[in-house]
Amino acid sequence: MLKQHLDRLYTSFNHPDSALDPIQIVRRYPRLDDREIVGFVASGLAFGRVASVMASVEAVCRAMGPAPAAFVRDFDPAKHAGDLRHIVHRWTRGRDLVALMWILRRLIDEHGSLERSFAAGLNPASPDVSDAIEAWSNRARAIDLRPAYGRVPKAPGVYYFFSRPSTGSACKRINLFLRWMVRQDSVDPGGWTSVPARQLVVPLDTHTIRIGGCLRLTKRASPGWKMAADITAALRNLDPEDPVRYDFSLCHLSMMGACGHGTRRRDAQCPLKGACRPKSNPLR
Repeated sequence: MLKQHLDRLYTSFNHPDSALDPIQIVRRYPRLDDREIVGFVASGLAFGRVASVMASVEAVCRAMGPAPAAFVRDFDPAKHAGDLRHIVHRWTRGRDLVALMWILRRLIDEHGSLERSFAAGLNPASPDVSDAIEAWSNRARAIDLRPAYGRVPKAPGVYYFFSRPSTGSACKRINLFLRWMVRQDSVDPGGWTSVPARQLVVPLDTHTIRIGGCLRLTKRASPGWKMAADITAALRNLDPEDPVRYDFSLCHLSMMGACGHGTRRRDAQCPLKGACRPKSNPLR
């Protein structure tokens, strides 16, 4: 029954303009190398109000110009920081974005593309991408940041873009980026061929946590990598080859307020009515 509900929900959201989302900006770029860059920036800034996220991503895209991959491949912090230094997205500052461009350039210099850079740490036999994310983030964090920051802070803001499962982080932004780059349907543009969709992990956020609890996809109370892996494992039981295909629809179902958990109307208007089993409702 749950799979039938989720398949219907997926179909209802599987069209390009089903919901306001930064992936709409990423899809503008037909070239894969440009999409990699814009996708990583957009996923890395995907926290806060959607309108604010969209505005910040657009600002970075303007600073990079019409060919983001070429901008990054030639990026010199001393020459090309330009408008990036003036962009602020919540706690991410312009100098963090300059450092991000520098890291992306160094990763591409070494491997030729972000896909090859990430795939260098991927074990095809692993159940998910946790080891690859760990290796990729460690490699990014090892890059000398003095050309970008000058005097490098003790905790550089750019490290926020490169989270690690070993710290307990759900790595939401990297998992979101991977979903965009690996999967291909009317929402996710895809393009990567080195990472199988079966290894992807859901990008855990407040909306996924809420729906995941209502659907009993996890018993965990604390958000983090283990909860993300739990929810993914439950979805993998429904679709072993593409477990995160439900992520966009579940997340936006909550964002749109269609899930009534915690409200007086409860699940009266929820498309998942009959499949969800909320543990409690403070307004009952």
